[in-house]
Amino acid sequence: RGSAKLIAPLGCLVSRQKHTLPDLPYDYGALEPHISAEIMQLHHSKHHATYVNNLNVAEEKYKEALAKGDVTAQVSLQPALKFNGGGHINHTIFWTNLSPNGGGEPKGELLEAIKRDFGSFANFKEKLTAVSVGVQGSGWGWLGYNKEQGRLQIAACANQDPLQGTTGLIPLLGIDVWEHAYYLQYKNVRPDYLKAIWNVINWENVSSRYATSKK
Repeated sequence: RGSAKLIAPLGCLVSRQKHTLPDLPYDYGALEPHISAEIMQLHHSKHHATYVNNLNVAEEKYKEALAKGDVTAQVSLQPALKFNGGGHINHTIFWTNLSPNGGGEPKGELLEAIKRDFGSFANFKEKLTAVSVGVQGSGWGWLGYNKEQGRLQIAACANQDPLQGTTGLIPLLGIDVWEHAYYLQYKNVRPDYLKAIWNVINWENVSSRYATSKK
């Protein structure tokens, strides 16, 4: 059951085209001084690219196993599909969640929803920061939308586990707390990275995701 759920966001494996690395909507140096150009270049062109390549390889192998009816091989490929598929999904969201013109507070419906569900924007920021800083090892902090309950929720996911496939929440804002996202600039001081990233959050993108998630 859980395995089938993880495959779903990746689409039909049998007939789909290969995944590709999305272009960034800004230059590698555009988020400085908050996130360095060196980090952005490595993060996008090396780390994200590796998830994409490994996902394509895993999908090809899965397609072969499917054609052969090799269930053992299909099952053994699940971790690679989950890890690399999650990495691709998560980073594709992450890049659009950031902007050189970001920071500040959201407006309109999203801000109202944040106040309704967390008391205030300051409370929300504090909670998402605490959850993200508190991730043990590698993972992500998320703001998601619970469609069943009609409310916003904060969650953490380990490694590259995708939010929707893991919790059912629709991802609105993701904060990558893998060391590759900050170590070259902030060393092992994750709280400093969290403090900085709020200056480049693209609230227009998060608001757009929120509006779409409610439909």
